[in-house]
Amino acid sequence: MVVKQNRQWRAAIDFKWIRDNRDAVATNIKNRNSNANLDLVIELYEKYLALQKEAERIRGVRNVVANKMKGKLELSERQALVEEGKILKEGLTALEEDLNELSDRLQQEGQCIPNITHPDVPIGDEDCSAVRKMVGSPREFSFPAKDHLQLGKELDLFDFDAAAEVSGSKFYYLKNEAVLLEMGLVNWALTEVMKRGFIPLTTPEIVRSTVVEKCGFQPRGQNTQVYSVEDSDLCLIGTAEIPVGGIHMKSILPDSSLPLKYVAYSHCFRTEAGAAGTATRGLYRVHQFSKVEMFIFCRPEESDFYHAELIGIEEDLFASLGLHFKTLDMASWDLGAPAYRKFDVEAWMPGLGRYGEISSASNCRDYQSRRLDIRYRPSTTDASAGNPKRGKGAGPTQFVHTLNATACAVPRMIVCLLENFQQEDGTVVVPKPLRPFMGGLEVISPKFKRV
Repeated sequence: MVVKQNRQWRAAIDFKWIRDNRDAVATNIKNRNSNANLDLVIELYEKYLALQKEAERIRGVRNVVANKMKGKLELSERQALVEEGKILKEGLTALEEDLNELSDRLQQEGQCIPNITHPDVPIGDEDCSAVRKMVGSPREFSFPAKDHLQLGKELDLFDFDAAAEVSGSKFYYLKNEAVLLEMGLVNWALTEVMKRGFIPLTTPEIVRSTVVEKCGFQPRGQNTQVYSVEDSDLCLIGTAEIPVGGIHMKSILPDSSLPLKYVAYSHCFRTEAGAAGTATRGLYRVHQFSKVEMFIFCRPEESDFYHAELIGIEEDLFASLGLHFKTLDMASWDLGAPAYRKFDVEAWMPGLGRYGEISSASNCRDYQSRRLDIRYRPSTTDASAGNPKRGKGAGPTQFVHTLNATACAVPRMIVCLLENFQQEDGTVVVPKPLRPFMGGLEVISPKFKRV
């Protein structure tokens, strides 16, 4: 099967702003440990402008020649103008080809430049991240605490061996109460987030690679986390952020519709390329998992407010389950290209003997919307009547801001719940908020009596 290669998509990157703010952009690239080549981007942009100016000059000359030919001319004069017009057309065609090629290179390099960074973001690697909030304290056990792998084996909740035979490493079967726990977590998270005005969605789990790219991910890059479908332009999603981000692609949203808040349930697929260490055992780092994701489209001036709302929802959810966790303001090296600012929540996992990430909340500002082409037309207010005016006369469109946050990544939540709520007799207590979503189940108990 031969896959037709579409012409490179275009991001609405403000190259003039990048050039005019060269020092600030260079500092931002350095602070984010990015390998973007700013000098090359500006060099290509200057060349593009020069070629564009020359193309405009040639078009102007062609128009002059065309106007001359409308008049009464001697045959020799007309032939000379025809020849001149032909030369100009050929020159313009060659110039436009150069412009298209230069535009492709400019886009390719420009898309490597990361988002700007919130001024309060700590500069440096992950260890430089700042604790924003600490909730609870680690549970003190009066007995030797087990990790989720041992608990799962004794409670007959997982089967990693059979999954390895069927699918390979880092896959799993959930069994018995673990299935109820997954379904309960999903429905609990959806219900709680919907109470806050979010629209529920299920999403496609296979998307075009261009949509993955426009959301800021590298589907075919080195050490990519994205599974690509062979001989196609399709990818499996690593997060519902991607299909939800694309739901309004190439749209102009009514001002009155904002903010648009979605909560999406999906399966997620990640290669986990380059992952190693003890945190890869069991359910902590897997290739396929279920997740509930929040996503917001909003006006630019409101994105900081909704970022705070998203992390507040996450903290409320995890606190209601009785988890001990901390919220981190992630350092610049750990933001990735799209995020302007990112908060991570790390919960205490007794089996690991340390904190493990269970969610994140990112404000991407207009980084994704400039690539996905999602705009809105701001309303204007008639000061005398106080009436909003909408439509074509209401002013130019603007790019919306996008935000995303994890409400519940199921496998890591199962790790937290099993390890934190295990009892000395080998049972695990189900947190009260989840019980109505698990048929009233209060305790997960061993299936077989010990001999």
